[in-house]
Amino acid sequence: MKKASVILSSALVLGTLLAGCGNNNGNNTAATNAPAESAAPSTTTAPAASDAGTAETGKYQDGTYYGTIEADPETGWQTYALLTVEGGKITKADWNAFNIKTAGDLKKKVSEDGKYGLVKKGGAQAEWHEQAAKAEAFLIEKQDPAAIAVDAEGHTDAISGVSVHVNDFVSAAQAALAAGPAQAGPYKDGGYFAEGEMDKESGWKSTVALTVANGNIVAANFSGVNAAGDDKKQYSIDGKYGMKAGGASAEWHEEIALAEKYFLENKGAAPKLDAEGKTDAISGVSIHVGEYFTLAEKALEGAK
Repeated sequence: MKKASVILSSALVLGTLLAGCGNNNGNNTAATNAPAESAAPSTTTAPAASDAGTAETGKYQDGTYYGTIEADPETGWQTYALLTVEGGKITKADWNAFNIKTAGDLKKKVSEDGKYGLVKKGGAQAEWHEQAAKAEAFLIEKQDPAAIAVDAEGHTDAISGVSVHVNDFVSAAQAALAAGPAQAGPYKDGGYFAEGEMDKESGWKSTVALTVANGNIVAANFSGVNAAGDDKKQYSIDGKYGMKAGGASAEWHEEIALAEKYFLENKGAAPKLDAEGKTDAISGVSIHVGEYFTLAEKALEGAK
């Protein structure tokens, strides 16, 4: 009996050692085995603290971090990273983007709704939001944006299943952590829209699209649409609106851009307006802008 007990104990010890070796293989299981994005939340959350990250405890100050990089001049997308730190560790990560040209929905929502078309149009194996979720999970595991090694084109081989450019995410996350905890604004993140009635005289209906990130208004698009479906801003850019031909000092899209700038800088507050909806508070703006500020306020009702 004593000899059999010794043999059994030895076998148990050997089995434990082999199991430990089998688990110490260096694979990034949290990244490679991430669930499909269709079942994942829009913000990636860390696993239990015992499994998360390789960084030392208390590396970061607790709070919410928000950082952006410059917008892509061609597409208009401006990447941002929103990180949550609890107990000194990154526990949530959100890689997203808003469009400074069109405003409206965030990039993840556009991808989730099938409008970004990374698979259909670009031939990718997964949609943008699905790949973003894997990059977020990798950052939570490693606890350091620098752990996402990128090549000269901005791609990475460090995260299985991610073929999109991740350098924007790395830069935005680094900017967020460098800036320190940020104060969130009063609104719910997302895209918000409102439109007015069709003006029988001008033939245009005013439209407003806004984007909120980290609770703040980060993008605004004041435009319009006519019966033919033309976008008023693009119509002006194409030289079809003809304000200068009528004696104005600037075209419609140039003036409305100044109104958008004022709106963003003043966090949605409207300037003093006269009875016609015009203002002297925005230099270079002679057009009617009152309805746009009214519609923006209406759009933001859904963000409260």
